[in-house]
Amino acid sequence: MITAILCAAGSGSRAGFSGNKVLRELNGLPALLYSVSAFAATADEILIACREEDRTRIDALLSPFPHARTVIGGRTRTQSVYSALQAAQGDIVLVHDAARPFVTRKIIWDCIESVRAFGSGVCALPATDTTVLAEDGRIVSVPARKDVFTVQTPQGFLRDELLRAYTAAFSEEREDDFTDDSGIYAAYIAPPHIFLGDRANKKLTYPEDFAPAERAGFGVDTHAFGEGDHIVLGGVRIPHTRGLVAHSDGDVLVHALMDALLSAAGLRDIGHYFPDTDARFAGADSMALLAEVVQLVKEQGLAPKNVSLTILVQRPRLAPHIEAMKANLAAALSLSPDAVGIAAGTNEHLGYVGEEKGITCFAMVLLR
Repeated sequence: MITAILCAAGSGSRAGFSGNKVLRELNGLPALLYSVSAFAATADEILIACREEDRTRIDALLSPFPHARTVIGGRTRTQSVYSALQAAQGDIVLVHDAARPFVTRKIIWDCIESVRAFGSGVCALPATDTTVLAEDGRIVSVPARKDVFTVQTPQGFLRDELLRAYTAAFSEEREDDFTDDSGIYAAYIAPPHIFLGDRANKKLTYPEDFAPAERAGFGVDTHAFGEGDHIVLGGVRIPHTRGLVAHSDGDVLVHALMDALLSAAGLRDIGHYFPDTDARFAGADSMALLAEVVQLVKEQGLAPKNVSLTILVQRPRLAPHIEAMKANLAAALSLSPDAVGIAAGTNEHLGYVGEEKGITCFAMVLLR
C-alpha cells in the first residue's frame, strides 16, 4: 500500500500572502488540487497535513478524492510530516510539498520504483551552476559540480524506517536540524538513494510563481487594395500591381501580430497606441511600431515564446518571400526563425480576398 503525504500547513508568509499559498488559484484552480490529482492515480491513501484553520476548506476540495483526507500539521514541516507518518497506513510513503503542483506521474512512479529497489527514493537534479560553501561572506570550498544535486520532492521511503528516523529526531530534540525527509533518513537510517527529477517540478514560493506560465493572444487585421506598385508584409517589400490602403505602411501581417501580442499581455489594441488620426504615424514603418509593442509586452514581465501567422491573399504569390518575413519577425521578437510560423493561402476566388479587393491576416502568439 502506498501513502502520499502532502505538506500543506504553510502560512504563505514568504510569498507575502495573507493565507495558505496552496489554496491560491493557479490557472483557475487551487494549487493544492494539482498535487492531489497527480497522486490520486497511484497512491492508495493521500494525507494532507494542514493547519486547523484551513481544514474545512481543504476537506471540501477533497470531495472528489475518496482516498484523500486531512491531518493536522505542526508549526514546522518536520512536525507536519511526523504527524502524518503516525496516521499513515501504507508500507511505502511518498512525502511531497503540496506547493509543487507540476509533479508528473513519471516522477511519482520513479520514486515508488526507487523505494522498491533501494529502500528510498529522493527526487533530485544535477546542479547546473557552480555551488560553494561560505563562511562570513567568504567562499571556503567549492564542491565538484558533478557531485552536487538540488533536492526536490517527492521523497519516498519505507514507512516504518522513516517513522523510526523521525521518532529518533524528536526524542533527541533535533527535529529543527533538518529541512527535509532525506536529511532525517540519512542521519538515522542510511544514505538515501536519488533519482532524476524534472526542472518543471518547481516549488511555488513567490507571488510571480502563481502567474500563468504562458499566455496566448489572437490578432486579426484587414487592408483593402488601392493604388500602388507594392505591398509590405512582415517588413518585406513585395512588388505588385496594387498597394494597400493604410495610414501607415499597411503591413497587415505585422498589425495582426501586434494586436495578438497586446491581447496576450492584457493591453489595449494597436488603435489605442497608434491611432490613425495621429499624423505621427502617417506612413509609419510597422516594424518600428512592432518594436514598441514588444517593449510594452516586456514591461508586463512577458516575452514572446512563439508565433503563428496566416495570410489570406489571392495575389501576389507569397511563397518566395516567406523566409524573409520569418527572419524579420524572428529578429524583432528575439526568437529563432523556427519559432515563427507563417502560412499563406488564397481564398479560392471567393469573397473580397478571392476577388482581390483586400488582404486579411491572422496571428496567434504565446507569451512566456
